[in-house]
Amino acid sequence: MPDQTIPSSVRGDLEAERERLAVQIDSLEPTSGSQVDDNFADSGQVAAEQGENQALAAQLRNELEEVERALGKLDDGTYGLCETCGEPIAPARLEAKPAARYCITHA
Repeated sequence: MPDQTIPSSVRGDLEAERERLAVQIDSLEPTSGSQVDDNFADSGQVAAEQGENQALAAQLRNELEEVERALGKLDDGTYGLCETCGEPIAPARLEAKPAARYCITHA
């Protein structure tokens, strides 16, 4: 990668983030045995919470995809390069968001 050294900790940080996201997603996924009694007084509230959990899980799955993409870029040597212009992404941006796909100009 031109003019940019990737810290050795990046892969470990991304792998830790992947694990953290996977655990959170698993905790939000409904289990097969968790069914709500139709006569339960707060079934509307339960349904709303399940909807919120599904939305949060979808967001976390998107974040997980970004982390997986960043790990793939580490493997193919394109990590830290903007997907739009091909220029290096600022180290401070990568430090703040290791899965960043774009430089600040194209974000």
